[in-house]
Amino acid sequence: MKILNVSNTLDPITGGGEAERSFQMSKFLVRLGADCHVLTVDTGLSVERKGFLGKGGVIALPCLLRRFYIPKFSFRVINELVHEADIVHLMGHWTILNALVYLAIRKKNKPYVVCPAGALPIFGRSKLIKMFYNFVVGKQIIRNASMCIAVTPDEERAFKAYGVRREEIQVIPNGIAASDFMAEDNKKFREKYELGMRPFILFMGRLNLIKGPDLLLEAFCNVMEKFPEFDLVFVGPDGGMLAELQVIAKSAGAAGRVHFVGYLGGVDKSHAYHAAAFLAIPSRHEAMSIVALEAGICGTPVLLTDQCGFNQIADVGGGWVVPATVEGIGKGLNEVLRDASGVERASVKIKEYVAESFSWEVVVLEYCQLYSTILKVIDHAN
Repeated sequence: MKILNVSNTLDPITGGGEAERSFQMSKFLVRLGADCHVLTVDTGLSVERKGFLGKGGVIALPCLLRRFYIPKFSFRVINELVHEADIVHLMGHWTILNALVYLAIRKKNKPYVVCPAGALPIFGRSKLIKMFYNFVVGKQIIRNASMCIAVTPDEERAFKAYGVRREEIQVIPNGIAASDFMAEDNKKFREKYELGMRPFILFMGRLNLIKGPDLLLEAFCNVMEKFPEFDLVFVGPDGGMLAELQVIAKSAGAAGRVHFVGYLGGVDKSHAYHAAAFLAIPSRHEAMSIVALEAGICGTPVLLTDQCGFNQIADVGGGWVVPATVEGIGKGLNEVLRDASGVERASVKIKEYVAESFSWEVVVLEYCQLYSTILKVIDHAN
């Protein structure tokens, strides 16, 4: 089976969940024996990720305008890639790359699936541009897909708003590679980033509005006097809010207890999860946060908002779900920080749940089965 995965970026720093999902899924598909290629834009593309599928496995188009990831493209190259594929998998939604590949898909009459992973609602900046994109091509990409993939059952509503029928949607969750999160060295990590030995709450993600770091920081500042032994650590690249967050912390007298570490990857990222008391995900909008899985496989419980589409964490006893407000997150912090035994129980529960349900070895089998079903239906129709 020849699969073409199309992802706007493979850069883990700026690409977040989409980049990690595309990288891991492609890697595990190849391990299963699939002939998998990835078409992407070269912004932030490391040598390691450029070559992770072997020579020619990753096709990276030069980026002409980084703000919108507009690639320098050749219709000949894109048409050839689509022609050679048995099935195409489009990641994300608001991308010029997806639109260009979609045109080739329609020309070549190829089957394709699309996995926006929470990107369908018009949220955040560039709303007018997103509305225009949907008017021109976005809605067609979603409606004409052989199958739409939701990463959580909650995301089905977003597809239905685009006119997609229930039978055209399949839920396949995000996955996690447990081997990437085995490194644990609390002392070394704390020394390297000058965190001392105080317990801390961890935020992992881009510092931008949609991720809600401001909600978490304000909630922490409101409760920090009740819990003087706890710090708050922000891990992630600046998405435009770092300066604002630093001002909030300083104004609240919390500068000494709030740490901004910047982006972490590899073993440092694993160390951060293992060292944290728990992970806080204060997102204003999210679809099955990958960082929840990363924390979970490390046995680190999760406090997340009800806008993350992953309430199962609380259902299995692996964490807590709260409203996406300063007050809601503050109440959650109060509850969790007062219940050390509850945190210990949640640690065991979440690790068991994530390991059993979300390993990439299991998830890619669902993708392969879906692709095979689509191709069999097409063969039968022909």
